[in-house]
Amino acid sequence: MIFTAGNILLIGSILLFVSIIVGKTGYRFGVPALLLFLVVGMLFGSDGLGLQFHNAKEAQFIGMVALSIILFSGGMDTKFTEIKPILTHGIVLSTVGVLLTALFTGLFIWWLSGMSWTNIHLPLITSLLLASTMSSTDSASVFAILRSQKINLKHNLRPMLELESGSNDPMAYMLTIVLIQFIQSSGMGVPQILGSFAIQFIVGAATGYFLGKLAILMLNRLNIDNQALYPILLLSFIFFIFSITDLLKGNGYLAVYIAGMIVGNNKIMHRKEIYTFMDGLTWLFQIIMFLCLGLLVNPHEMLEVAVVALLIGIFMIVVGRPFSVFLCLLPFGKRITLKSRLFVSWVGLRGAVPIIFATYPVVANVPGAHVIFNIVFFITIVSLVIQGTTVSRVARLLNLSTPLEKTGNDFGVELPEEIDSNLHDMTITQEILDQADTLKDMNLPKGTLVMIVKRGNEYLIPNGTLKLHAGDKLLLISENGKE
Repeated sequence: MIFTAGNILLIGSILLFVSIIVGKTGYRFGVPALLLFLVVGMLFGSDGLGLQFHNAKEAQFIGMVALSIILFSGGMDTKFTEIKPILTHGIVLSTVGVLLTALFTGLFIWWLSGMSWTNIHLPLITSLLLASTMSSTDSASVFAILRSQKINLKHNLRPMLELESGSNDPMAYMLTIVLIQFIQSSGMGVPQILGSFAIQFIVGAATGYFLGKLAILMLNRLNIDNQALYPILLLSFIFFIFSITDLLKGNGYLAVYIAGMIVGNNKIMHRKEIYTFMDGLTWLFQIIMFLCLGLLVNPHEMLEVAVVALLIGIFMIVVGRPFSVFLCLLPFGKRITLKSRLFVSWVGLRGAVPIIFATYPVVANVPGAHVIFNIVFFITIVSLVIQGTTVSRVARLLNLSTPLEKTGNDFGVELPEEIDSNLHDMTITQEILDQADTLKDMNLPKGTLVMIVKRGNEYLIPNGTLKLHAGDKLLLISENGKE
């Protein structure tokens, strides 16, 4: 079956529904959701139920739109206060680490290509291009698995991994583009390569910073009567930031990530509505992106390179990523424990980004591009199966896991950030009742008020004489610093 204007909504709705149901099931068992989304796409694709989708250029465009939204949303969730202690570590991993991973893996692929028994024969630059497309990591599935298991990480590992994975896609993208240009131009000089890197970094960072500030100004100054339009206004900024940066020869992915950080770490109007909208949109485009990539691949073609791809994947997991991590973290000495280094080495999870980047050689008609795409797809699946399903187990084995701290409250109520107050809840126990069984007798801190009481499925408006029961939940509001 081929996608047409008449059936695309029907097919799309079925694919989305099946993906969400399958993802929900896998979430409980610690299986990365994106692996399941890819599998759904493959099952419905040309080697499965027969859906025909073979346009790499369209898949690349969908990936570009999706990555812009995902990276911006990831930037919004990155808090300066959390990443400040590990800022240098994360930046080194996301730049030098990506470069070293691409270099080590590229040399291994080149060596492997020279073996008489292999069915791939790639020159050095093409081998480096293949390695570059899959040199970035994806933390989204890692933290989704940890959240499903209610696990947090010690030693600031969480913000360091979030910073690395959120900011290493631009570096992998630059390596991919530069190497494609190198192949197509029959060689580029070192000054041209360094110049291309510098322009992409400087223009991308500067554009992201200034347009991020402009987005804040627009959100806070434009008086729009309909609050639902504020998230849409921000969405238009995301696409504008990516597009204008790309026109200026900068790195659009770096720009949207930095802009997201700027927006997320400043006060903006209607923050709750914007975050809810962006979270839903991010999930939607992740599902769409993975489904498209699953439909794009022909599984029988992957089997032809399975042995070589498996060897490359194991090398990346066991040698390439660990060597890169240990070399990058070497200057930080004992500030990062051996167990932390081992865990960071293990969670170099490959996601949809390498597959998206693998479409660039296909669109550019680079020799061996289809082999590159199939190898990258196979290695992504290997990484998700081996690393993705063992993340929580490795965290516990290395004694790096802690219980996930509770966020928000059981009432689902939030306050605008302009109000300098906090909401939190507490549960009435028998010990509390032995001291005081009414609100007026409770010794609440000054400046703290009980807003509502939840008793089972019933909500009660509190007053001083309300008799409390064991198990009652109280929603309290207090001035900042006076909880």
